[in-house]
Amino acid sequence: MAVRAQFENSNEIGVFSKLTNSYCLVAIGGSENFYSTFESELGDAIPVVHTSIAGTRIIGRLTAGNRKGLLVPNTTTDQELQHIRNLLPDEVKIQRVEERLSALGNVIACNDYVAIVHPDLDRETEEVVADVLGVEVFRQTIADNVLVGSYCALSNQGGLVHPKTSVQDMDELSSLLQVPLVAGTINRGSDVIGGGMVVNDWSAFVGMDSTSTELSVIESIFKLQDAQPTAIVNEMRDALVENYV
Repeated sequence: MAVRAQFENSNEIGVFSKLTNSYCLVAIGGSENFYSTFESELGDAIPVVHTSIAGTRIIGRLTAGNRKGLLVPNTTTDQELQHIRNLLPDEVKIQRVEERLSALGNVIACNDYVAIVHPDLDRETEEVVADVLGVEVFRQTIADNVLVGSYCALSNQGGLVHPKTSVQDMDELSSLLQVPLVAGTINRGSDVIGGGMVVNDWSAFVGMDSTSTELSVIESIFKLQDAQPTAIVNEMRDALVENYV
């Protein structure tokens, strides 16, 4: 199910949170409402960790991670690193990355199997991404934007990309990522997909401004809770059959 949320009047949920299949990071200093939205959806399944990164709250843009690992910039303090490490599941690796492009969430987009990264990312960083996150790494752009993490949202089920992505690019990305992709928007027409939403294999959180059309696209492409286009057809068919029997 896709859930609408807001962080202190900002609809850019993806800036203040990072969601994967094994943990969720949320920025400190938000309203109780923001946290309870995450905790009520995820509470039993995965830990929701309240933290800052390098003393800031824009944790979704500074970190990159998946089920197996989490990458944080080298500006992360020792206390923050220790705090996150204590609260993450034991099998999740966490690593500081020495990288000029330190907003890792903007330059890396990944699911549990594949990552696409900024074309100018350091060779060493690319190796760290492959090693810590256990993914194959491809250097790519999305609709000619180098900030791949800002302009798409990925899960193991599907992906949403910048609305101006050409069909050719989408085919290429889709075959690299091995998941279906759709071009779309978030927060009533915003093209910064990564900033406006976070998603994992069973839930998504989007900005409060997102329209019901955007939500239905998200639920469909990420296959969230019976949101597959076929599900409603099957339900209707069952209902009709019961009526006639």
